Amino acid sequence: MTISSTSLPVSSPLYIRMHGNDNVAIVANDGGLPAATVFPCGLKLLEHVPQGHKLALQDIGEGAAITRYNVTIGYAVRSIPQGSWVEESLIRMPAARELVDLPIATVSAPKTEPLEGYTFMGYKNADGSVGTRNILAITTTVQCVSGVVEHAVKRIKEELLPKYPHVDDVVGLEHTYGCGVAIDAPNANIPIRTLRNISLNPNFGGQAMVVSLGCEKLQPTRLFPKGSIPIKKGDEGSGEPALVCLQDQVHVGFNSMIASIMNTAEKQLAELDKRRREPCPASELVVGVQCGGSDAFSGVTANPAVGYATDLLVRAGATVMFSEVTEVRDGIDQLTSRAANPEVAAAMIREMAWYDEYLKRGGVDRSANTTPGNKKGGLSNIVEKAMGSIVKSGSSTISGVLSPGDKLTKKGLIYAATPASDFVCGTLQLAAGMNLHVFTTGRGTPYGLAAVPVIKVATRNDLARRWNDLMDINAGKIASGEATIADVGWELFQMLLDVASGKETWAEHWKLHNALVLFNPAPIT
Repeated sequence: MTISSTSLPVSSPLYIRMHGNDNVAIVANDGGLPAATVFPCGLKLLEHVPQGHKLALQDIGEGAAITRYNVTIGYAVRSIPQGSWVEESLIRMPAARELVDLPIATVSAPKTEPLEGYTFMGYKNADGSVGTRNILAITTTVQCVSGVVEHAVKRIKEELLPKYPHVDDVVGLEHTYGCGVAIDAPNANIPIRTLRNISLNPNFGGQAMVVSLGCEKLQPTRLFPKGSIPIKKGDEGSGEPALVCLQDQVHVGFNSMIASIMNTAEKQLAELDKRRREPCPASELVVGVQCGGSDAFSGVTANPAVGYATDLLVRAGATVMFSEVTEVRDGIDQLTSRAANPEVAAAMIREMAWYDEYLKRGGVDRSANTTPGNKKGGLSNIVEKAMGSIVKSGSSTISGVLSPGDKLTKKGLIYAATPASDFVCGTLQLAAGMNLHVFTTGRGTPYGLAAVPVIKVATRNDLARRWNDLMDINAGKIASGEATIADVGWELFQMLLDVASGKETWAEHWKLHNALVLFNPAPIT
């Protein structure tokens, strides 16, 4: 990465070029730069270029490749003079890379020493996992019960939770699934296993509690088949969830339902309240990384810093999941080359092919990913967006692949195949078992999850300034030359340990909790 001049004050005209072979760069200055601006290298702008948008570093002929990250992000639809604004309408997006003849396990991770001695204060679970929070989760089998559970959760927080000071929160796992769906259709298992595995997230301490209606298609026995809830050796419990069914004959009126939920919840709270934080090695962290409200700086500042922290976590023996199929699809060759073995590479290709077909059935392609905000922030198309998204994965070897809704079974750097939707991706990473979440944003989003702490990383100084009580880390310092990628990477690594030990994030402080969104590719009846 090259900044036009790091020795100049931030007010001086700056552009950022990601690779020496690139023929475009992005304007770094807040508010962009006007026509006739001259950079220290002598390049003169022919027109106003907004912040984060691309300028031509040289004349680009009609049909010629437009290159950023040393990757062709498109082709010029007409001649573009040096110093021009290379905006979206001037770029024809290239076709997607075919999923054949890809490099397979050809790149080895840089040789580094293990990171030892880093710990956090976490909650150890009977199944060997570790939580960063101690939360009572109330699972719902169908949306019909959501209003009742919402009312009960409010009562539990007000009347019961104060009696159990070692429990952090009570969360209703509400969703829009469970009935009116083709529950036996191909791929209907995805939302079912997602909800099951979310209910077993490490932050819930193994105290599964379920509220059902009674007549829904997703029956509790289908959600939790016998043996699906692990129990410690010698436990007298059955391994089945604590269940409240609203249609049971015992319930006479609304207050009877609420009382039953509260009585069951109090037993669960009493068990959770026995837990205490204990020293745990950093290897027990399970971190999901994601970006949303992305801009051209995402791949310059925040995501590279996350990638640096990802490498630190892997060196410490921890698990990191990166995701978002359409946001890595155009860099599939970069991923298969980093696979630990041909089997891992084949699994990535399988997930990409499945999603290609899924999009095709819906009559769209990967280009449907980019939003108006992405484009306003300088990202012209999904190819450019993907190049900046992939860097969250760092440089470590990719050791495994998860299908949507699956639970982790190994450590290291994992590709968890999910849609790119912030809410669906976060939900699926929860199901996989993450106990911490890192979310980068350039345009800004108040995204948060009730089940795990979310650390928000701003891509730009201006966003960090304006949203100072929503962003936890400012990676914009990298673009302005005030910090390096390594500086911010280490800052994030240390914050992960602190938050895992109980430090509050801004999203937790304001109780910003996005709803769970189950990924359901099967038909709705």
